[in-house]
Amino acid sequence: MDLATIVGLVLGISLVAFGMILEGNIVIYLNLVSAFIVFGGTLGGVILAYSFRQLKDAVGALKIAFSRQNEEPGDIISVLVSFAEKARREGLLALEDEAYQLDDEFLKKGIQLVVDGTDPQLVRNILETELDFLEQRHAINRGVFDKAGELAPAFGMIGTLIGLIGMLSHLDDPDAIGPGMATALITTLYGALLANLVFIPLAEKLRVKSEEEILVREVMIEGILSIQAGENPRIVEEKLKAFLAPKSRNQLNEEPETEGGAVGRNAAT
Repeated sequence: MDLATIVGLVLGISLVAFGMILEGNIVIYLNLVSAFIVFGGTLGGVILAYSFRQLKDAVGALKIAFSRQNEEPGDIISVLVSFAEKARREGLLALEDEAYQLDDEFLKKGIQLVVDGTDPQLVRNILETELDFLEQRHAINRGVFDKAGELAPAFGMIGTLIGLIGMLSHLDDPDAIGPGMATALITTLYGALLANLVFIPLAEKLRVKSEEEILVREVMIEGILSIQAGENPRIVEEKLKAFLAPKSRNQLNEEPETEGGAVGRNAAT
């Protein structure tokens, strides 16, 4: 579980609510009309912009924002280096059993292509094509929340106009001025809060998670092709470590070596 997402969301909501309480009665910030305008308008706009399948995928992608990355680049490098060592000792065909034990479908496909003797350029094309479509799916999921973050303040402003129109149309009734002004201001507040505290941060979190997953996939592609080329395991390791930040490289160097590496594979080896 990604505690940063949960802590950020809870902390933001709590402190904003606490600020409202300090300002006065928090009940004055509750307005059903404003909620209908902002939530209803934003929801309708997002549904209009995307298909139901895309919306379903985007909602499913929310769990990614609240979960930690399952595969770290350093762990994948360890697995690939162990594969390179085995391939150098026993040949590429010896990796067939290892491929069946892999949990990661992308890595499994790459190793199987290598074992089957597929041309290296074709292996790269297949894996990079799959990676491109992965990026496209992630972009659509992220785009749903970006769109919601774009629409929420707009409908907040629309609610402000509705409130002002209602207020100006009843200037002869002093009792209607207060509610009209409240709707005008609170609707803007709702739109700004939704966009800047929920939708935009979630979209950014999904972008960061996507980049992390893509980095892991790029490491896999380069490692698979290096194994196919029969490169020295030490060279493979140094080549793949170039994908990592200096701090991550140092951590990888400090990790004790394990036989075969268990990451990305089933327990039974």
